[in-house]
Amino acid sequence: MEFETVLVETNEKFVGIITLNRPDQLNTFTSQMAGELHSALLAMEADSQVRVILLKSSGRAFCAGIDVNELAGKSATEYREWIEWMEQPLVAVSAMKKPVIAQLQGVATANGMGLAAAADLVIASERIKMGLTAINVGLNCVGPILPVSRCVGRKKALELLLYGTLLKAQEALDLGLINKVVAHDELDEAALNWAEDLATRSPLAVQNAKSAFYQSEDMDYQKQFQFMNEAFARLCTTDDAKEGVAAFFGKRNPEWKLK
Repeated sequence: MEFETVLVETNEKFVGIITLNRPDQLNTFTSQMAGELHSALLAMEADSQVRVILLKSSGRAFCAGIDVNELAGKSATEYREWIEWMEQPLVAVSAMKKPVIAQLQGVATANGMGLAAAADLVIASERIKMGLTAINVGLNCVGPILPVSRCVGRKKALELLLYGTLLKAQEALDLGLINKVVAHDELDEAALNWAEDLATRSPLAVQNAKSAFYQSEDMDYQKQFQFMNEAFARLCTTDDAKEGVAAFFGKRNPEWKLK
């Protein structure tokens, strides 16, 4: 599949890599890039040679939000359709079975921060900055705040939404917006190694865990346990679960069958 604003590749260790590729525009979202990113994510989800998706970007910024050149001259209905289109990739990640790791090398603001927060895991350079900055130009980030609030909680989310301040790497780490901070020059290698490490786990177990986690997130406490136990029971009947246990007792590496 050919794209103009994103690059896609798959390596021999079952990692699919999607790169936002509008570096001169700080990888800001256009309608085209939003559509291509969404399509690339779905293509990776359907690809049997992909177990983990690494989402990164070219240039000095991860993503500085939405390209304001598309902003003017729409009706309320058109604005709603437009912003829903822009946020499709954010919504898609939680519905996918395969884990998505975001790699941040620079600024992640507005929809870019939302995209990072929507990813399942985030590894970042020590130089990154994150913020819901639309409030500073008379707009707001009421879409991106949704995945952000799931990471940081209500009070901090509202502060970020209303003030538009930028967070540095350590504060983002402390708030749970990112999982790992590494030296800037080591980011590419560290991110790929982390993705490849996850890809060595049973694909079925990983996908089962991610899907169950998201599907149970809004259930009440008792129902969450019931749902999770059912997901675990289904996993235990699979060939890969049996292979994993057998490999453990046999002190060998498992050979996943993905069944």
